[in-house]
Amino acid sequence: MTGTATGRSKSRQSRPLGEFVDKALGPLAARQGFGESSLLLRWEAIVGARVAAICEPMKLQWPPRAKNRPAEKSEEPATLALRVEPGFGLDIQHMSAAIIERVNAHLGWRCVAKVTMRQEPLAPRRARPARPPADLAARSRAEAATEGVADERLRAALVALGERALARKTP
Repeated sequence: MTGTATGRSKSRQSRPLGEFVDKALGPLAARQGFGESSLLLRWEAIVGARVAAICEPMKLQWPPRAKNRPAEKSEEPATLALRVEPGFGLDIQHMSAAIIERVNAHLGWRCVAKVTMRQEPLAPRRARPARPPADLAARSRAEAATEGVADERLRAALVALGERALARKTP
């Protein structure tokens, strides 16, 4: 029998969704000059919610490479092109040094040297679905089931998970 100790083949094991997203976005991000999709996927975490609400990265523009130079990391940094919500260009211009610093810190090297902007409306962001109201009976059953757990953070996570699972079973 081929496979792991559990009897399942390696190809059938579950994998994190992030692996699929990175593989799917990788070629699309590369066309826009991004070496990796993390700058697009984690934009809000990189620059903060306030800045992410008014701008988004469009592409990285790399300087032309001389024909006799190898295709390694360029010595010259790129220009980050941002789509900025109309009316906020001046704000982003004033924050550009901080944006460059945060992007470079995220990427781990001096990748970006300057920012250009195009003022266009951003695509509307999809709102996260609202959490259903708390089911007090399910919560009390989940708390009772986790009474023996000493670690408070683990217990809180188990109670939240149990509450959601029990609330779905209860009619």
